Amino acid sequence: MIGRKKTHAIARMASAVSYVAVVDDDPSVCRALKRLLTAASFQTRTFVSALEFIDALTHGRPDCLVTDIQIPEFSGFDLHRYLRNTDQPVPTIVITAFDDAAIRTRWLTDGVVAYLTKPIDGAALVSALHAATQTARPTGLHGSHAG
Repeated sequence: MIGRKKTHAIARMASAVSYVAVVDDDPSVCRALKRLLTAASFQTRTFVSALEFIDALTHGRPDCLVTDIQIPEFSGFDLHRYLRNTDQPVPTIVITAFDDAAIRTRWLTDGVVAYLTKPIDGAALVSALHAATQTARPTGLHGSHAG
């Protein structure tokens, strides 16, 4: 009986689709990441600014946020800190075209799941998302968002 329960739990976890939000001011990056993440079975919604993403939070929180460092209105770091300081923090993965050791250390010290440089290694991003979404709480949004 234990084996059957474990099998059903694994099947439920495998069938759950995680909602990932991508914030990047470059529409071509948003399109590319949406294609990649959709192919990897993540429900993905894209945003070209931090405020656009924050406005969408009224509809529910993603299981994970992928954000560029340099985005309109305020930085990806400010967005991460804003979410981290709420009652429902969102795991964050950072993507950037400008790698800098001090900035990377700042992000990782502040608790991001991963710090990835552009061009993005798709396998590394998908692996980081799997790690982040396994610990994220369900949002109840699965199947309702497309960006």
